[in-house]
Amino acid sequence: MMQRGRSVRREVRDVTVGEVRIRAVGAGIGNGPALLLIHGFIVSHAEWDDVIDLLAAHFHVIAPDLPGFGDSAKPSPSRYEYGFSAFAESMADLIAGLGVGRVHVAGHSLGGAIAMTLAAHHPELVDRLVLVDPLSFPFPRSFRARLPLYPVLGPFWFKQLYSRAFFRSYFKEEVFPKGMPINLDRIDTFYDKFNTPSARESAYATMRATLDTRTLVALLGRVRAATLVIWGRDDKMYPVAFATKLARQLGDARLEIMATGHSPAEEQPEVFVRHVLEFLEGRR
Repeated sequence: MMQRGRSVRREVRDVTVGEVRIRAVGAGIGNGPALLLIHGFIVSHAEWDDVIDLLAAHFHVIAPDLPGFGDSAKPSPSRYEYGFSAFAESMADLIAGLGVGRVHVAGHSLGGAIAMTLAAHHPELVDRLVLVDPLSFPFPRSFRARLPLYPVLGPFWFKQLYSRAFFRSYFKEEVFPKGMPINLDRIDTFYDKFNTPSARESAYATMRATLDTRTLVALLGRVRAATLVIWGRDDKMYPVAFATKLARQLGDARLEIMATGHSPAEEQPEVFVRHVLEFLEGRR
């Protein structure tokens, strides 16, 4: 089916990969090389909504919902591993299913970790890589982030009691800078997609499976794609000091620090797109 975006047409497709249905939004089809956008934890492809149209003027943009999130299928953790490698393999299968060949890949937060894993495991599929405040090195967790991990109480609270108000406060207090106007309609949509038993189960399984990033860090030396690391200077989740560390450990990386919090594409979309275009089009 076709949807009208703010300025470009968007195509919504369901692609079944490895017996899991993935919902993917496409835009700018025929406008250039393919660019895969991988979203972060507990959200959906909609976190890229502010930049999809801008990028679609230059690229064939593909923005999927990861398995377990958004409008994609939410298989039981007994059927799907919900870890870095499983997500990366699903993205590889999606690329093959869409028949787009080699792609540029941009990933934010958890999506950045998945993008790195994809580039390490499938270098033949990834042209250039954009990592946006990616999950990478072990980081200090707030009480809010530790609460679901407590034995017995934690999973019960996350799967049964995680309220809309608490969900909103997570974005207000940890994702975005203090005082920034927040798109509550978007956040409420994320909550609505999360607020089903299967989605909460998938999110919890993802959180548990991605706690230990040592295997992820061990893959960094296998990433051969030219990489742009974008990091929010005021990221309250992953310290900005990680940006320099990550860029140093990747083989071919450039670094851009933006005056944002954890989500540069939502906070400063025009600036974000300018950096991405300069890098992907080889102007820097």
